[in-house]
Amino acid sequence: MEKKTIATDVLVVGAGISGLSAALETAETGFNVTLIEKNPFIGGRVAQLNQYFPKLCPPTCGLEINTKRLKENPRITLYTLTEVESIKGEPGNYEVTVKITPRYIRDEAPEDLCEKVASEIEFTKDDDFNYGLNKSKIMYMPYNNAFPMKYVFDKSACPADKLDELGEKFTDCLDLAQKPETKVFTAKSVIWAAGWDPYDANKLELLGYKNNPDVITNVELERLAAPNGPTEGKIQVPGMDKEIKSVAFVQCAGSRDENHLEYCSSICCLASLKQARYIREQLPEAEVHIFYIDIRSYGIFEDFYNDTKEDEKLFFHRGKVAKVFKEHGSDKLTVEAEDTIAGELNQLDVDLVVLATGMKPRTQKIAEFNPELLDRCGFVRTDIKDGIIGCGVCTRPKDVAGVVQESTGAAMKAIHIIKRSK
Repeated sequence: MEKKTIATDVLVVGAGISGLSAALETAETGFNVTLIEKNPFIGGRVAQLNQYFPKLCPPTCGLEINTKRLKENPRITLYTLTEVESIKGEPGNYEVTVKITPRYIRDEAPEDLCEKVASEIEFTKDDDFNYGLNKSKIMYMPYNNAFPMKYVFDKSACPADKLDELGEKFTDCLDLAQKPETKVFTAKSVIWAAGWDPYDANKLELLGYKNNPDVITNVELERLAAPNGPTEGKIQVPGMDKEIKSVAFVQCAGSRDENHLEYCSSICCLASLKQARYIREQLPEAEVHIFYIDIRSYGIFEDFYNDTKEDEKLFFHRGKVAKVFKEHGSDKLTVEAEDTIAGELNQLDVDLVVLATGMKPRTQKIAEFNPELLDRCGFVRTDIKDGIIGCGVCTRPKDVAGVVQESTGAAMKAIHIIKRSK
């Protein structure tokens, strides 16, 4: 692999809403920023949302403005399909090695040609943008508003014995001889905004996710409700022609549990309230049941909770769900939970179950660099003066507005480190 060394003032890891905001705030103050993103597009998890709460507007509300700012700022250099391999050094003198995966598309290939070639390649893969709810071509545009608006060829998803054939057939578009590239950046400051992953619902065996297609996660429902999602916004049981008359939301699915995630992800309650609105608007006859330990609707979100709970077909059940199962021969799911107010064990039959899974920070590379920078749950500590600067959900679960606010603080910390290192 070719190896290059590039100097920058600030290296921002992750181009979701937190990393993008931190990069823009830093660059617009006059510093050079290198922004790296492991996906082929910017926007992170926010790009995969249907709507923000509490305003219930689409993610383009914020992303389009920031994308425009990014395009117009010559001080930011963006690298997509790029992941950190190692970190060395200290504040004022970091060395970060990254690996860049190629798109395997010729730079000079026009978009209309790429679109034509993509339509002719028959091989498919799980669509990562839609959390595997559908298939996409192995040569694809990530989504309709993606930036950069460029096609990607997923070489790893192509049958090995077909690579040469495709490369020769579409040589004016594909360049399958491209190799991954290693670059080494020297930076005075590093902002870690690598985002989060939904907790793996397959580990929640008692909640029925693995064996029942009508048990889905909150992030999957977000894509089902999205107009650019796998069902073009129609909320339905994936792969099933099943009428939905009742839905149960299981809060704290894997959260506040010493066997899974011991912490509260804080925004899951509000996300479920928002998604309950999706269902009630689209399926006006459906009942929605929310099983909760306690509802977290802090500060300005209290009004959102109060407005939502006025719905006469929205029911709240205080108690943690013990299990979700399906009786033999039944097409209904049974949700079993203790009613902690009445002190009773109750069962409820529904058509769809949504698991409100928690948020896991992507901080493994920091753990390899210096585990003392992380707390026991894997979040970047904010009480350490000198170190990698955490930003967004990497420091704790939070809503989009909170992420953007913290990004400004991260930019200020990075600038302070630069000033001190001179």
